[in-house]
Amino acid sequence: MINPRVKFRHLHTFMEVARQKSVVRAAEILNVSQPAVTKTIRELEEALGVAVFEREGRGIRITRYGEVFLRHAGAALTALRQGIDSVSQELFESAPPVRVGALPTVSTRVMPRAMTLFLAEKTGSRVKIVTGDNAVLMEQLRIGDLDLVVGRLASPEKMTGLSFEHLYSEQVVFVVRPGHPLLGGKRSIFGGFAEYPVLMPTRGSIIRPSVEQFLIANGVASLPTQIETVSDAFGRAFVRESDAIWIISSGVVAADIGDGILATLPIDTGETRGPVGLTMRADAAPSTPVSILMQTIRQAAGEIMPGR
Repeated sequence: MINPRVKFRHLHTFMEVARQKSVVRAAEILNVSQPAVTKTIRELEEALGVAVFEREGRGIRITRYGEVFLRHAGAALTALRQGIDSVSQELFESAPPVRVGALPTVSTRVMPRAMTLFLAEKTGSRVKIVTGDNAVLMEQLRIGDLDLVVGRLASPEKMTGLSFEHLYSEQVVFVVRPGHPLLGGKRSIFGGFAEYPVLMPTRGSIIRPSVEQFLIANGVASLPTQIETVSDAFGRAFVRESDAIWIISSGVVAADIGDGILATLPIDTGETRGPVGLTMRADAAPSTPVSILMQTIRQAAGEIMPGR
C-alpha cells in the first residue's frame, strides 16, 4: 500500500538532492530555501522509516536505503512524465519527446546518420540530444531525465539497474597534426611524449583507466605537460595548431583522419578496444519513438562500422 504521506514534492526534492549531492544546489535549482529542502527530506525519511542521505565531510552522500529508493523513485517520476507526455500527445497530436545522451565517441559519427534515418520515419517526436561526461549522462539516465545513452560501456559499478546492448567495439588512438615531429619515425614515440603537451581524457571518463594502463605498460609513467578535457572541439582545434598529442576514442576523430586534417601516431592500441552501444534503465520499457530511434542507431552503426 502506498504511504499517503509521500507526495510528489518529496520525490522531486529527493531526486534533485541525489542528483546534485548537495542540499544547497538542489535548493537553488528548485527555487526554494535550503531549510525547505531539508524539511522535505526529513518528512520523506520519517515516512520511509530510514535515512536516505547522510553527511560525508562537508557534503552528503546517499545511503544504501536511498540507493534502493532512488531506483523506484526515478521509475515513478519517469512513469509520471510519460503519462503527462501521453496526455500532451493526445492534446496536441504530437509524439512524446525522445531524450538521448550521446558520448563524444558517437556524437560526430553514428548519431548524425541515425538522426537522418530517424527523421525520415516522421514520428513527429521532439528530440533532445545531450552530450557530456559519461558519469553525468548515466546519472541523468538513472533518474529518468534521459531515455537512452549511446556510447562506451560504463564500469560494472555504474551499471546497476541499467542494461547494455553492444553495437560495435572501438579503440583509443593517439592523434597529432600532419607533419608532427613524432611522425618522422626517427625516434621512439613514447620516449618523446615528455616533450609535447598531451590531451588526456578526464578522470571521470570511461577510457581514462585503460589509457593510464596502456601508457604505464609502454614505459610512460608521467606526463610533464598534461591537459584533461572531454571537449572534442577544443582537442581538434588545439592539436591542429600545436604539437600536442591527443589521446581519444577513434570514433571522435575518424572523419578528421579520413580527411587528412589529423593523423594518428603509429602505435598499436588494440588492447584499448572497448564495447560501444545502447544503455537504458533495466526497468523501463522504451516508447515507440525511442524504439524507432534505437533501431536507426543500430542501422547507422552497421553502416559506419560494418565489421562491428
